[in-house]
Amino acid sequence: MDIEKYEEDVPPTRWENIVEFIMFRFRWLFVVPFLLPLSFLFNTVFDIRNRLIHLVNSAPNAHVRKVNYIQEQLKEWNENGRKTKLVNARPGWLTMSFRFPLYKENATKIATDKLFDILELDVERMIIKVEPGVTMGQISRYLIPRGYTLPVLPELDDLTIGGLINGCGVESGSFRHGMFQHICEQFEVVMSSGELRTVGPDPGAKTKEAKEGNSLFYAIPWSQGTICFLTAATIKIIPCKKYVKLTYKKTSTLNEMCQSLTTDSDRFADNVDFVEALQFDKNKGCIMLGEFSDGPDTDDEVINPIGRWYKKWFYTHVEDLINKRQQSVEYIPLRDYYHRHSRSIFWELRDIVPFGNNIIFRYLMGWLCPPKIAFLKATTPNVLRKLYDRSHVLQDMLIPLENLEECVTLFDEEVEIYPLWLCPFYLKYQPGLMRLKNATSKMYVDVGAYGVTTKKGYHHARTTRVLEKYVISVNGFQMTYADIYMPKAEYAEMFDRTLYDWKRTTEGCLDAFPDIYDKICRNNRR
Repeated sequence: MDIEKYEEDVPPTRWENIVEFIMFRFRWLFVVPFLLPLSFLFNTVFDIRNRLIHLVNSAPNAHVRKVNYIQEQLKEWNENGRKTKLVNARPGWLTMSFRFPLYKENATKIATDKLFDILELDVERMIIKVEPGVTMGQISRYLIPRGYTLPVLPELDDLTIGGLINGCGVESGSFRHGMFQHICEQFEVVMSSGELRTVGPDPGAKTKEAKEGNSLFYAIPWSQGTICFLTAATIKIIPCKKYVKLTYKKTSTLNEMCQSLTTDSDRFADNVDFVEALQFDKNKGCIMLGEFSDGPDTDDEVINPIGRWYKKWFYTHVEDLINKRQQSVEYIPLRDYYHRHSRSIFWELRDIVPFGNNIIFRYLMGWLCPPKIAFLKATTPNVLRKLYDRSHVLQDMLIPLENLEECVTLFDEEVEIYPLWLCPFYLKYQPGLMRLKNATSKMYVDVGAYGVTTKKGYHHARTTRVLEKYVISVNGFQMTYADIYMPKAEYAEMFDRTLYDWKRTTEGCLDAFPDIYDKICRNNRR
C-alpha cells in the first residue's frame, strides 16, 4: 500500500450526517437500558460458574477433554486433505479489535473458544496454569485474595491470556517486568498435525526436541495464532499486598513529562512497583508511581476505593487531583488499582454514555458499568461503523522512551486525542517477532490513543501511515490489534520475521494457518 494511493472518503450526505449524529450522540438510549443490564447479568453468571468450577476442582479433567476434542478436529481436517486454513472458532465480535475478521469466512474453525478456566496454582513454584480464555478480571479475582498477583496484569477486565500472548500486553508493572510474554514460563499448544506439545525457554537446550521447543516458545508471542493453537499457559506469580500507595505527580510541560518519566522508570528502584502517566493536553500531564503497601500508617492518609460504582472515572479523578495540587498520595485497594481504567474503558465510554461520570448516574446505575466491549462491538450499527471508520482512533505505538517527546508531538499534530496513555516497559533482547535491533535491552513506552477525533485533516489511512512510518524510523512497534495499513515489506521491517517464518515452514504451518500479515492488515478486517 502506498499512502498517496489512498482515496479520499466520500463525504456523507446531509441526511447521513443527521443519522450519524443521532446514532452517535444517543447510542446510550440502547446501551444504558439494554447492554448494561445484559453485561452485569453475564458477568454475574460467569462469576458464579467460575466459583463452582474452583469449588469442585473440575477444570483439570475438563481441560484434558477439551484438548482431546481440539486434536480430534485437527485429525479430521488432516484426513480431509488440509484444504482450508485453520482459525479458532471465537466469534469476531468477541475479539478486542474494533474490526470483524474477514479471513475466518472460508476457514475451518477449531473449537478453542471453551478454554476459559484456571487449572492450577502452585505457590511453591510460584506459577499459575491457565487456559487462554481466562481474563484479567478472573485472574485478579482469584489470585489477590490468596496473596498473589501476576507481575504484569493489564488493566481491562476482559483482556484474555490468549490475546496477551498471541498478541501482546503492557501495564504499569511492565517498566520492571517487561511485557506479558516475558512473565510466561511455558505454553501448551496443539500443532496443525494434532500433536500436543509443552514448550518453554531452555537456554541450555542440547537435544533437537529441546531446541525446537525453545524456538517455538519464542515464536508464539505476537504471532496471532498463526503457528499453533494455544491451549494453556504457565505464568509467573509474585506475592502482593492489600493496597497500592499511589503518588500523583503533576507535570506542566511535555519536556518535563518526558524527563520525569525517564527518571521515574528506573526498574531497579526499591520503592516503586508501578509506573504510568496520562497526558491531558500538549503540556499538562500526570505521572503515577505505585508501591505495594499494607495500608496507611496514619489516620491522615487517604484510602480511596476507586473501583466502587459511585466513584469518578479514574482519569477524571487524576485530572481533578492535579488541578488542585502539584502532588498527591492515596492508598488504593490492589484490585481497584489494577482495573482502574475498566469502568470507563479508559476514556472510550465518554462518547458512548456522555453522562456516565455524572454523580447521579454513578450512584443510581454505576454498579452496572461498564458494558462489555464485546456487546458494544456486536451491536454497533453499520451507520455508526462508517463514522468510526472515518474518525475513531484506536492505536498503541511502542517506541523507545527517549523518543517520547517527538512522538507525543506527532500525535498532537496528526490526531489530537487526549488523554494519551503513556506506559513505560522494559524490553529485553529475545528471539521472535519483537526482536530488538542493536541493543540487549531498552526502556520503551506505550503511547495509547483511544477515541473519536475531530482533528481537521485527519484521514484514517493516511494519518495512520504517517504514524507507522515514524514508529518504524525509531525502531518501534505497533500493536497489531489495531488498524494496520503498512505494506507487508514495512511490516517485515518493523517486526523480525526470521524465527516466525522458519517455524511456519518447519512446523507445517504454511498451508495450515493464514500468514500473520494477512490476519492483521486492514484489508482483511471490516
